[in-house]
Order: sequence, then C-alpha cells, then structure tokens
Amino acid sequence: MTKDGLVYVIPAGKYGKEGVLALLRQHPEIKFVSLVGIDLAGNDTDEKIPVSLFFEDYDKFFNAAACQTDGSSVVLPGIATLANARVDMKADPGVNWFVDYNDENMDAVTGKPVGTLRIPAFLQHATGYIDSRSVLRNTTNYVGNKIKELIRQYGIQGLAVTAEDIDKIVFTTATELEFWVKTPSQEVATRLLSASQKLQEQYWQRTHGVVRTALEQTIERLAQYGLEPEMGHKEVGGIKAHIDDSGKLIFVLEQLEVDWKYASDPVQTADNEIQARIIIREVFRENGLEVTFQAKPIHGVAGSGEHTHVGIGAVLKNGKFINLFNPHDMHTEFLSPLGYGALMGILKHYEVINPFVSSTTDSLNRLKPGFEAPVCIVTALGGERPDVPTRNRSVLAGLIRSVEAPLATRIEMRAPNPFTNTYIAIALFYLAALNGITYALKEGKTSAELLAELSKKPGEKAAYLETDRAYRSEVDVFEHFGEEERSAMFGKAPRTVWENFQALNRYPEKLAALVCPAFEKRIMDSFALGALNRWALELQYRSVPENLAKVIAAKQLHGEGDGNPLEEARWRTINALRTELGRDTDRGLSIFSRIKNALAAKDYDTASDLMVVMNDKMDELDELYYEYSHNAF
Repeated sequence: MTKDGLVYVIPAGKYGKEGVLALLRQHPEIKFVSLVGIDLAGNDTDEKIPVSLFFEDYDKFFNAAACQTDGSSVVLPGIATLANARVDMKADPGVNWFVDYNDENMDAVTGKPVGTLRIPAFLQHATGYIDSRSVLRNTTNYVGNKIKELIRQYGIQGLAVTAEDIDKIVFTTATELEFWVKTPSQEVATRLLSASQKLQEQYWQRTHGVVRTALEQTIERLAQYGLEPEMGHKEVGGIKAHIDDSGKLIFVLEQLEVDWKYASDPVQTADNEIQARIIIREVFRENGLEVTFQAKPIHGVAGSGEHTHVGIGAVLKNGKFINLFNPHDMHTEFLSPLGYGALMGILKHYEVINPFVSSTTDSLNRLKPGFEAPVCIVTALGGERPDVPTRNRSVLAGLIRSVEAPLATRIEMRAPNPFTNTYIAIALFYLAALNGITYALKEGKTSAELLAELSKKPGEKAAYLETDRAYRSEVDVFEHFGEEERSAMFGKAPRTVWENFQALNRYPEKLAALVCPAFEKRIMDSFALGALNRWALELQYRSVPENLAKVIAAKQLHGEGDGNPLEEARWRTINALRTELGRDTDRGLSIFSRIKNALAAKDYDTASDLMVVMNDKMDELDELYYEYSHNAF
C-alpha cells in the first residue's frame, strides 16, 4: 500500500486466495475485476466484472469458467471460427496483477478513485490455448528445458558449472518504449521536425512545462506499480514548444522514451509493457496531451522503436546467478559459445521472424535508411576487440556488454516497435536462439570458431550460416555500403507487409526450425492471416483514401497570366503526377484504381507492387508541390 492508501499491484505469489480476498475487502474502492487476455494481434481484453462475482466464484477464474468471449471479439483467424467461436479466459496466478484506477470516477463511500483489478489471463479454445501469453509461457518452458538438456549432453566450453549445478534457466528480457506526445488537434510541421532532427536539437534535451510534469509523474506512477523505472528522457524527434502570454506551453510536439528494469520472466516483461503504455497514456492525457505509440506517426521524421533486450542466464542450486552469454574472460572474448549460438540463430532465421516483428505498414515505414532504424540483418559485437567497446546503432542485433557489469550481457534487438506483439516476438527470438545454441553446443564449437563464422565474408562457406551472406559489421552500414551492396551482403529488406510475409513461403526450412509444440504452425498461420487481412483493408480503406485527399488538395495556385514559364512547367509536372495517381482516363486507370482492383481480385502481388509505386509517387508529389507552393505568391 502506498501513501495515498491505494493498492497498485498484487505481486505474484505474495498472497493466496484468502489473502487476495482479504486485501480486496480492505479496499472497497476496487469495484471491478478484468481478465486480460492477449490475442495474436497484441490486443488486450478489458471487461468490467463486479468484484462481488470474484468473491463468489474465485476458483472459477482459474479454470477458464468465469469469463468467455468469442472469435469476433479477438484476433484469432482460422482458429476461432463462426462455427467454433467460444474462447474461455483463465486467470494467470504466476504474474503480477495491477489495479487500474479511474480518477474521473470517485467512490462515494471511500472518496478514492474506483479501481479495476486487471488479472492477466490465458485464452483457451476447444483446440487448446491460442493466445500470445500462453505462446510465450510455453516457449520459454520449452527452450529452458532444451538448453538444460544440451548443457547436460555437451557442456559449454569455458563454463565452470554443469547441468547438475543448474536449478533453472532464466530468460532476462526488457523493452524500451518510445512515443510521440503532442497537444490535441495540432497540425504536424514535418519539415520543421526534419530540420530539428538533423540539427540534433531535441535528443537528451531538458524537458519543460507540462511535458516535464507528465514525464515526472509517469516515472513516479511506474514506480507505484512496481515496474522500477530507470530513465525517462527526450528522444531525437520534436520541435521547440510555443509559449502563450501566460508562460504556458501551448504547442507541444516531442518524442520521449521511458525505460524500466528488466524482468527474469519474459511474460512479466510483456505484461509490464502493456501496463506501462496504459500509465503513459493516462498520465499525459491528465495533463492535456495526446500520446501515440505508432511506429511512424510522422512521415519523414524518426519513428518510435521499442528495442527488445534478450538474455539467458541460470540460477544455480546454491542460489548464484550466472549469465550464460558471458565468456570465460570478458577482456579477451566477446561471448561464450552459447551466446554466439543464440546470436547466430536469431540472425540466420530473421527473415521468418521479421513478419511477426514488423507486421504492419506503419512498422515498415519506420524501417528506412537514414533514421537510425535497422534495415539489414546484421550484428555488431561492440567493436573490433572486446577490450575496446563501441556502439553501432545501424545494426539489427547489437551486443550489449560491459566488463564492469557482466551480469547484464545481452542482445538488443532494434527492429521492434511499440505495436510489435512483444509476447510473440520474444518467443521467436528465443526459439531462433535455441536453434543456434543447439548447433554451437552439439558441434562442440569454441568461441573463436564461432566468432570466425559470424565474421565471415560473403561467399565464404560456413557450417551453420549461409555462404552468400555476411552477418557482422562494426561500421555504419548506411555510410559504408550502398543500397545494392547492403542487399547483397545482408539481404533485401521487405517493402510491404505482403513482401514481408512471403518470406514464410520463401524460407520454409527456416520456419520449420522454429515450429515446435510450444509455438505451433497453426498459431503462426493465424497470426499471418490476421496481419495480411489488416494490411489489405488498411491499404484499401485508409492509405488510398488518405492519399487521394492529398492529391485533391494539391491545387493550382497561380492564376492565368500570373505565372512564369518555370512555375507553369512545375504545375504541369505536378498535375500529370496527380492524374497518374488518382484520375482514370481513356488512356488507362489510375494507380489508386488499379490497387483497388488488385485487392478485389486478391492479387496481392500486384497490389503490393503498386503500393510501392504509389508511395514513391506520393513522396515525389509532396516534394514537388512543396517547391511549387512556396514559390507561388
């Protein structure tokens, strides 16, 4: 309980049934219970069950009998069908439960805000558990058992303990959350933002006014919920706020980041992230500000990432914790064989992981060169030598290590964004890591041998990694390599959601290596079906109409006889582009119409290719019209 007399978190395992019920009796302001299941799109359920029913049927909440939904309420395509739609919710007693308070609804008796106890839950269908939380829980159990068995069979070179010394395998995971905040109904000045970003006017700058207040309150509230915040700061994006006559900030547009402590349970990590998003939204809303967690809310400006850190350790039977990624000597080696195997496994299989990490158009819009966003499947180990650490921000997977903090050695995956389904992404990272660990331990590879394979040049044969690829770069991959060279060395980045998911068909052997009883193929298929349905619908009903509105808004500004040859030539080019994009003529259909026709025919290859053309043409139109409009006066 905190100073304000409210309960914010019920820690896992702290109370039994009677303890939980006693606590709720002491806090009648907690009037509702909500079972929080996570579907395959990452959506969390939220219902209001009177707390009196929780008292009456407590046990039913843990055997999937207290609450039900159907397939139309959650994203589980191909599983929860119209003919078999029932989905039961089963409360999870193994993680923290959070209390969500409504400061706009005060309890008349206690004078405290009305609270809802949010209990994370699993979703159970007739065909089994089919939710994101159960996938991650089952996956970490599966991977942990497999790693322990590998260590028992083959050992790890340089590791002074055996499998018999290990009590359990621990998966240390954490996420960093970036987001944009602005005053409501504010117009976005993209070029001002772009200039500010290039001038580095915002990154790590001091916050002011209402933004500072909201950020400080956010950190305080994260602490109340037991998330152990570590930092809140300004990110690269944003512009200086405007001030009114009273000295208040009235024009806010900034990018921020909030970090909190890692968790040794990946499911708790993902649960914490959902709670953090709720806290951030509510605190900034209370201060009159809007928050968006979109990956690329503003075209032409840095997007928001959610770097996801993955590590593997072990708790020994004597209670000691060891980091299994660490080599015998951190001064002379980067990683242990197990650590190298984990990193190599993720890189080798990333083509089939990427669709689950970047499953929306918004996420792929962020992954463009020039915005510190990872485009290439490549890693950096932190420098050419272990004793001279650096930090390469241009890679997909970065090794985070420090001789001074050996327990913190981990892999930072830089591609996830705030709308990535963290449960699914983490599960796939660890399954891919297991594949590489199996290779490294089973073949008895030394750290030196694995470092040589990871550092291979394109064309050099390797036992595990692909011959025609490179996987490591300690230099900026955008500065040192051209687009064609990057694609040849590290693989070509997908341009659309459809292209991204085609990797599942193009690399069936890589996908098969990740399929297991904990993460079944039918779950992967359901995720893909839902993501592709969203992509097609957004393209037809959001992207095309929004672009059409921009095309219509690009009107001629100079009058007859009021222009000059240069201005008139520019307008002719713009108008021809407008026609190509949005106007059907006797010569042919516009790009917009061709996209609609392709989607109607389910010709997604054509729709995807035309989407790329449309995006390029819209960028061209934007630049041309800006130049034209700022010369017409």
